[in-house]
Amino acid sequence: MSDFSVTMPSGKTWTPTFVQSIDESKCIGCGRCFKVCPRGVLELVGLNDEGERIVVDLDGDDDEEYEKKVMTIANQQMCIGCTACARICPKKCYTHAASAT
Repeated sequence: MSDFSVTMPSGKTWTPTFVQSIDESKCIGCGRCFKVCPRGVLELVGLNDEGERIVVDLDGDDDEEYEKKVMTIANQQMCIGCTACARICPKKCYTHAASAT
């Protein structure tokens, strides 16, 4: 298997890198990456005292059910490799890698 690259109109070569993981210990659950992702790759979840994941009601007031919010990768297969999530993340939580074709 080999990485693939795209030749941009400027003639420069760009190799997309796809989201591999999010360091939940660094994540502050701010949601910036969620808002910037054009493909629905990410999902905000809550973590309770035991570290169990709880669905976050984005419209409701369920803050008492969890200790903190963190971002997770819900639909990794939808990632297009733009790295917008990593570029906007204030805590540098993301790991990306080139994909093999």
